[in-house]
Amino acid sequence: MEVLLDIPYVLDAAELSKTVHIDPASDWGAELRELIDLAEKTGKPKAAYAEAFVERRNGDTVEIGGISFTSRTLSKNLAHSERVFPFLITCGHEMDQAFSAPDDMLKAYWWDEIKAALLTAAITRFEDHLQQTYRLGKTASMSPGSGDADVWPIEQQKGLFALLGDVEQTVGVRLTESFLMVPNKTISGILFSSEIDFRTCEVCHRATCPSRQAVFNPRLWKEMHQI
Repeated sequence: MEVLLDIPYVLDAAELSKTVHIDPASDWGAELRELIDLAEKTGKPKAAYAEAFVERRNGDTVEIGGISFTSRTLSKNLAHSERVFPFLITCGHEMDQAFSAPDDMLKAYWWDEIKAALLTAAITRFEDHLQQTYRLGKTASMSPGSGDADVWPIEQQKGLFALLGDVEQTVGVRLTESFLMVPNKTISGILFSSEIDFRTCEVCHRATCPSRQAVFNPRLWKEMHQI
């Protein structure tokens, strides 16, 4: 497993103010600025990944690095891939340690958006690092639990974590009994070379999802679910 630490980031107070819909010149704007200052002192976004290889395919099951994953969509996406990159990217557990306001829902929301900005910086650093190191060209990725429940079941997070190793020790991310990740602003998945601009949102029926990055694509959904 490779780990990316010391990831640079810039927290844009004006942009964050727009995101949370407050006037930066207001009293709330001053309080948001205090949280941004705290995040700049404590935030340490991180990424971990491994280079792995598809060892066997059997219908909807793909074996990667000795771990079996069952997903028709994943199997079809990796039909022509031999090398893949399981990954985990996080805003950093330090953010949860630095701030806790269970009774202040507004500030908790602001802090969550600041954490999201750190996660975005870490994603950019991870993608740039892989391109510079491996010259991958065009890529796509899939994440357990993203999209419809049967696209790639969230329970298979356990196998993904097994592929990466002790990520709690290296980057401070733990997996709960319900297969959610802590800190919450953390993503995991498998990145692979692809000429198709695949995004899991395209095979997800949840129209009201706040994280949607692409519209539902019925043609692609049908293609991915064909036997």
